[in-house]
Amino acid sequence: MQCECIWSTHLWRNHRPHCDCALVVEDESKPGMKGLTPVHVMLFFSFVYQGKIYPCTLVEWFKKYGSYPDKETRMWKVRPHLIGHYRLTTVIHLDSFLQGAHLLPVFGRAMHLPVNFHFSYSLDVFEAYFVNKYVDNQMFELCS
Repeated sequence: MQCECIWSTHLWRNHRPHCDCALVVEDESKPGMKGLTPVHVMLFFSFVYQGKIYPCTLVEWFKKYGSYPDKETRMWKVRPHLIGHYRLTTVIHLDSFLQGAHLLPVFGRAMHLPVNFHFSYSLDVFEAYFVNKYVDNQMFELCS
């Protein structure tokens, strides 16, 4: 059995932020990635309402490009879900998480990063990402 941790901290090793991505179940009736959506986990919190604890998270949403994986890479392509110029950010219950996800930036032809660019800001600057199905066997099965 494997245990997976999804992290969200603003000071990873007292240096920079570290916020993981995860797959959220949006439609259980659709198979694999068609019913899942990647999110960027910004904050974990919980609250008590009428004596019951609700574990939640603040997430930024991604949107899938098209209905099928990319033909060249065979990975699903996603982009930040924007409302105007702002990323769609909502609070969701932790029960909607399926597992962690790894997003790879889609580099453009004329894309140049500064020499001192730190990887921890990758999810903030690129226009599109691939959902990495090659990260482990479970992701490969979900995304194929």
